[in-house]
Amino acid sequence: MPATKTNNRPEELTERLSSAASGGGGGDGGLLKVLREVKNQIIGNRTKKLWYLKLGAVPTIVSILSSAADSDSALIVQAAAALGSFACGVDAGARAVLDGGAVPILVRLLSNRDEKVVDACARSLRMVFQSNLAPKYDILEEKNMHFFLSLLNSENDNVTELAASIITHSCETTAEQKALCDNGVLQRLIALLEGSTNQRDAGLDSLAAIMKSNSDVVSKLVTFNNGRALNSIIELVKDRCPRTRLLACICLIIIGNACADHLKEFDINTELILVLVELFEEPGRAGDDAPYALANLIAGKEDLHKQAFSVNAVEKLCNFLHKNAIEAKRLQGILLALAELCSKLEICRTKSLSLKGTYGETVLRRQDRKIDLPMSVLDIVIGALKHDCTEVRIAACTCLRSISRSLKSLSAGHLLNEAAATSLIQLLHNQSTEVQVAALGAVCNVVVDFAARKSVFLRHGGAKELVQLSRSMDSKLRLNAVRALRNLLFLADKIVKENILQELTISTLASLVCDAEASIQEQAMALIRNLIDGSVDCIDHIFAEDDLIITAVARQLWGATVPVCIQGMYVLSNVAAGNDFHKDAVMHHILLPHDTGSDSSILLRFLQNNDGRLRTAAIWCVINLTYPGNCTASERVTRLRTSGVVSQIKSMVNDPCLDVKHRVRTALEQCTVGGINSA
Repeated sequence: MPATKTNNRPEELTERLSSAASGGGGGDGGLLKVLREVKNQIIGNRTKKLWYLKLGAVPTIVSILSSAADSDSALIVQAAAALGSFACGVDAGARAVLDGGAVPILVRLLSNRDEKVVDACARSLRMVFQSNLAPKYDILEEKNMHFFLSLLNSENDNVTELAASIITHSCETTAEQKALCDNGVLQRLIALLEGSTNQRDAGLDSLAAIMKSNSDVVSKLVTFNNGRALNSIIELVKDRCPRTRLLACICLIIIGNACADHLKEFDINTELILVLVELFEEPGRAGDDAPYALANLIAGKEDLHKQAFSVNAVEKLCNFLHKNAIEAKRLQGILLALAELCSKLEICRTKSLSLKGTYGETVLRRQDRKIDLPMSVLDIVIGALKHDCTEVRIAACTCLRSISRSLKSLSAGHLLNEAAATSLIQLLHNQSTEVQVAALGAVCNVVVDFAARKSVFLRHGGAKELVQLSRSMDSKLRLNAVRALRNLLFLADKIVKENILQELTISTLASLVCDAEASIQEQAMALIRNLIDGSVDCIDHIFAEDDLIITAVARQLWGATVPVCIQGMYVLSNVAAGNDFHKDAVMHHILLPHDTGSDSSILLRFLQNNDGRLRTAAIWCVINLTYPGNCTASERVTRLRTSGVVSQIKSMVNDPCLDVKHRVRTALEQCTVGGINSA
């Protein structure tokens, strides 16, 4: 009967389904007919699935499956197929199937004598376990391990694929990976690589889950059967099926990340890059997942970045950004892959910033409007900051952060325009902490802008948002907000500094110096360093409110980590570049003995420290204190000599750190000019 007939509308079919299930619809023949019609309507039709879900069709179908006799194969097959279709690709459908209690019924039916029933139930369960909502089996529980092994040892291909799918979904911890290997699951999965395309894909996917971040399991696979398993995976990189090629690449990436030596003799990385770049063109899951795999392959490896650039990976990713109607998952992957490529090489950043749209279209689905004009890659990335999907917005922030590492573009003022400023500021008060942290990461870079573009960010209330986040209870937000404020103050003019300090307040800044997190202390010190860099008036801020900031800085130096002390000494070094009042204040703090009774001053301790960076910061402070510009310099040199600082500096003329060695010469020359014989 044509689906356009009135009685084939979802409302009518759902009513007929309920009636037939309760025995009022013409017996099993009528029930089977209605069930088949429902199944045919929802396959591949998301809208129809949602419609039937709203009408409550799933609980009725689960009830039919539960009450069907084991011998009623046709009815079971149609019900299982319908439930699998509901669970496929629609979270609401998967939730309805799970809540209806279908999984244990389908598992029970795997032991049915009819092969068609087993096939249908196994396929349905595979669709359920493709959803993140599906329950995870406790792999360490003995009965579950027996269940996996019974499925893997089945002669039914669909059942073995199901076993691999459940393992992929459930295996998360090192203990679970080990348990699976110890029980022979690794060998059974390797055997699937010789099966059908679906079996190969399920086997590769499951192998990736078992090997992920586990070098012991990787070693077992690499050495299994004299390396034949590894050779099989390498051969599958050339398979005609795009999904198989992708999964083989993912397995090899995991193997290479565990130990590069495993793949050294094969020189496989170039081939992996080429295959993954080609897969960008593929529709479906292969094309969706390829950018993520590429980003994982090249992550942190500059040599692979260069190889990827040489095969036009940047250009291909950017071209995809100009295509219309890219789904959220693929767009997220493209942005993350581009972010990784632009994270190290200036040539990649320059290339991406130079590419314009060639299709006259954009990928963006915006709540406010759809733009159909040719756009630059930067415009698209900035536009993606307003994408409906949270994950895309985070990826766009990550990409903008990488692109904005280009000092050339920053100095030219190309990155912090009105659109970027307003979009990033909006994200700073997003409800998701993950979005806020990603936005702060991008802000940290773009506000370094050397030109007058800082005013764009300030004009839209950016400083106020950063100050609010610097007071957050979440340490990640505080850290990134303080880091962004530090960069906003970099080479800022006096007016900008005063405006930011007015928002931040002296007391808040002092509390950040004493934050419980060492990383935040370090960034707060660096912020102060940028704040007081410049004129004498800027240095005066550190003495406001009864010396609140300089006292906090000096107090932290006695018990802080080395990175905090380095920044703290540079703060004092900047203060020491000021007038006599500023220099005397620094002398007081760095020559003061520790309150525990030790005779050693903080300056001596830092000059004797094993970290060359801290010794360099300490020497800079001495240089600024002894600069021969006025009559009081000799008095400070005398105090430094009396406290043993000059003698310590003399012992550092052959310091192993070149920066220290060069600065020591300058310090000793100035001490000589100040009236102390350095011989």
